[in-house]
Amino acid sequence: MFRDSSREGDKPSQAASVLVVDGDGDFCELVSHYLTNSGYDVQTAPNEQAEINRLLIEPWQAIILGTVPPDLPGIEVLKRIRRASDVPVLIVSTCSEESDEIACLEAGADAYIRKDGPTRQLLAQLHAVVRRAANTAMTYSRFAPCERAVVVADLHIIPEAFRATLAGRSLELTRGEFTILLSLAKAKGNVKTRDHLYAEICGREYGIFDRTLDVHVCSLRKKLGDNPRNPRFIRTVRAAGYMLVDPDAS
Repeated sequence: MFRDSSREGDKPSQAASVLVVDGDGDFCELVSHYLTNSGYDVQTAPNEQAEINRLLIEPWQAIILGTVPPDLPGIEVLKRIRRASDVPVLIVSTCSEESDEIACLEAGADAYIRKDGPTRQLLAQLHAVVRRAANTAMTYSRFAPCERAVVVADLHIIPEAFRATLAGRSLELTRGEFTILLSLAKAKGNVKTRDHLYAEICGREYGIFDRTLDVHVCSLRKKLGDNPRNPRFIRTVRAAGYMLVDPDAS
């Protein structure tokens, strides 16, 4: 269970609506208490599928997924959310297996947090994803109508539609994957550092033990059909970061 490490002053500029989905009533109560005290508008989902289904269709600004019914695993709830929305999703799990974290990130989670960590870690991650989502929406609403598609060979990225296609085939990308792809495509031929990319997808500084960026890039390469040893689009620049190249120019 989370350790209390919150402190005064950790409040967003305005209340953001957050849904906490977990079959553990004590956990829901604890998280709801801390997030409410930090300025969030919190609602919890009880351990019934019908209630979860109803709540998932509402316009939340973030969703926290913990332990849910055995017949409705968290990863399935996450996939269901991603089919309908790009709302920020944070996974809070008792599992310490790296494979579980990777699976959640590949399925579209914005962050993966362990339940035995400090409450302040959850607050910091939540602040970051809500702020980043709001900034993204504001940027798109102001500039997207004038922003043209970014084209690299047969890869087309349409920022305003949050959409990308490869050889005419639509790519199913998570928020993190799309952000990385667009950032690399705009800087085509130039290196984007790991710190820069990590800040763009996570809204915070890169941690040496954090796998989020690696998982997103690995998943993105698979969807692009890139062979890491001989990539067509995304190259790894040792000790620096990543670079997207135009395969037709080489």
